[in-house]
Order: sequence, then C-alpha cells, then structure tokens
Amino acid sequence: MLAPSLDTRDLICLSHLRWNFVFQRPQHLLTRCAADRRVYYVEEPFFDADREPRLDLQRSGNLTVVVPHLPPYLSAVEQNETQRQLLDDLLVSERITRYLLWFYTPMALGFTDHLRPEAIVYDCMDELSAFKNAPLDLRLREAELLRRASVVFTGGHSLYEAKRDCHPNVRAFPSSVDVEHFARARRLTGNPVDQARIPHPRLGFFGVIDERMDLELLDGVAAARPEWQLVMLGPVVKIDPGSLPSAPNIHYLGSKTYDELPHYIAGWEVAMLPFARNDATRFISPTKTPEYMAAGKPVVSTSIRDVVRPYGQQGLVRIADTVEEFVAACEAALSEDAVARIRAHDAFLRHTSWDGTWAQMRSLVHAALDTDTQPARAAGAL
Repeated sequence: MLAPSLDTRDLICLSHLRWNFVFQRPQHLLTRCAADRRVYYVEEPFFDADREPRLDLQRSGNLTVVVPHLPPYLSAVEQNETQRQLLDDLLVSERITRYLLWFYTPMALGFTDHLRPEAIVYDCMDELSAFKNAPLDLRLREAELLRRASVVFTGGHSLYEAKRDCHPNVRAFPSSVDVEHFARARRLTGNPVDQARIPHPRLGFFGVIDERMDLELLDGVAAARPEWQLVMLGPVVKIDPGSLPSAPNIHYLGSKTYDELPHYIAGWEVAMLPFARNDATRFISPTKTPEYMAAGKPVVSTSIRDVVRPYGQQGLVRIADTVEEFVAACEAALSEDAVARIRAHDAFLRHTSWDGTWAQMRSLVHAALDTDTQPARAAGAL
C-alpha cells in the first residue's frame, strides 16, 4: 500500500541559517515546498530571553519561521532540553501530527531525537565541520544523522563524492537558479544610489564575506588595476571587518535583498568569485555562479572544484588563482564577444532551475515514503 500524499504532511526544517540573512538554497527550496503544505523553519536560538524561553512565529502563507529565544545562562544540556520542550509545545499548538524532518544542521539532533517523523531528509549543502567556529561534536552528530536519514541530498558534486559512501540513498543537487529573476539584469538601466557614484569598469561580487574570501587576491587585483572598481555586496561575518583590504577602488556596499541584486549586477562589467582555496571552500558549490550567468555577465572564479566542474571545463567561466592570472582573465572577460557568451550560458541554463530541483527532490522524498522499509526506519530511529 502506498503512503499517503506528501502534501498531507507538514515539514519541519532545522537550520543553522537565519531565514532573513541571505536568500539561498533553503529559501529557494522551502518556499516551493510551502506551495502545497505547511513548512516550519526552525532557526538556531537567540540568547536574549529575560525570563521564560519562548518561540516567535513569523508567518507568510504556509511558511512559518520559528525563532527560539532562550535565557543566556543555560548550559548546553539545558539549551537542548529547553528547545526540546519548545518544539513539543509547537507541535501541540500548531496541531502538527504527521510530519517530515528536514535537516540543514546535524546539531539539531540534540533536541529532536525523541520525535517520530515519517521520514528524515538531510540536505547537506555545505561541509559545516570545515567552517570557522564549527562545534567540536559536529562530525559525530552528522554521522548519527546519516544513520537515521531516509534520503540525503548534497549541495554539489564534490560534496556528493565525500558523502556517497556514508548512506545508501545520497543524491547530488548542485546549485540551481531562478533564471527569470536574474535575467532582469540584462534589461535594467540606471543604478542603485550607492553604486551610481562608482566609476566603470565594475567587477562585482555578492554573497557572504567570510573566511572563504581570498582577501589577498582581492587586494592584489585592486592594486594591479586601480582603474577597475571592485564592488562587494554582502554581510561580513566570522572575520574582523578591519582585516578586509582597503583601497579607493574597493567598495563594500553591505547586504542587499534578493530582489535588489539584479539592479546591482546590471551595472557590472564582470562578476567575480574570488574564493580562497582552503578547507572551508573545498566542497562549496556557489549558487551565485549560475545566477551571474543568468544576469548575462562574464564570470571569473578561482579554482573551486564545483566551479571548475562543469563551468570551467565547458568554457562558461574563466578560472584563475593568482593575481596575475585573475587580472588577465578579467581583461579577457572585458573584451570578449558578449553575444556568443550569453548564447552559451543560456544553453546551459535551460537545463537547470530551482523548480526542477525541487520537483526531483520531492519525488525522491515520495519514493522514500513509499518504500515499506523507509518509514519504519525513520520512526524506529527517532
């Protein structure tokens, strides 16, 4: 007998990322998921509750962002116990009886290991253990999550290669793109106020600015070509803002909303991926790669594996690591045939979309639910 439709089940997502921080993979997928079921996106806690712990619920249609607020004095054990009780209360108050668990952080096992979901999904979008300030027991938590999961998705092919032998049902879903959203940059004219004063040519980046950024490369490119303007969009996290290279032609414009991004990209000549090559970038699959392409811009990147494969190998993105190589690649990008490039980019992008990615993921979750052993496995594990 087939399991009931996935649409009859709620989805509870446990994430280390703030919903309103940067619009990326979780937001793309779960907004689509919420089209036909209730989705509860549970963030990590704020430690700012004066007395009693609480949950703040931020609703938008079927999607509810759940924000825990805990007292600051709790031990790690007490934090998990408190979040466990808050989550139990949420299930009661929201009348959540049949549900799936969707994990972005294995650390959430500490307060969800008593639940009885009908399936468990681990969407492994990054190798979190390689990031700065990662919890010491993250690897152990992930090993436990991999044992319990019904299906595992990875955010790129390199990450798939690292996880494929850890679980019998691992599938790679590299970064996708909402082509229509970013293609607006090809038609937009004018500039946002804070970018309008910056001369051309502009070489831009958007995303989180953290330990994954090659600051020496950024500084070197700015020094080598002082007439080029480097536009950096995004929040600075986990690194000292004072450590960022400072030059008259480097412009840090801060965080921008997802809707604002096409307006900024429209005013760039080249889009950059100046990532460092370190443990934190070994398995990343930058979502911005196809987004830059959809915006109609030439792309220059350092040799991140999931950018080299497939974009570099197919001639869609220029790959360069040293300052000299990066400058030469940007010079070539500035003088290339835009019509031929956009034609090649569009041919590639026709085969990828977040709608398509979600449809495939949804089908795989259906398959896990429809397999006699999978629901029992999930229920027995948690």
